[in-house]
Amino acid sequence: MKKDIHPKYNKVKVVCTSCGAEFESGSTLKEIRVDSCSNCHPFYTGKQRFGNAQGRAETFKKKYGIK
Repeated sequence: MKKDIHPKYNKVKVVCTSCGAEFESGSTLKEIRVDSCSNCHPFYTGKQRFGNAQGRAETFKKKYGIK
């Protein structure tokens, strides 16, 4: 690698703006703020809701009583 052309890689503090959790990571920035982290994101906490979306064909068949 060439000298003095790469940014400094530091340990930084990552702060979640939703729950306030903090953890360390590596980056060229001084501090990182994220909207959601693994502590508060619904996918990781198991509180995710799944929509019962039906396909277009099933909706049409249900609407007109076609089997």
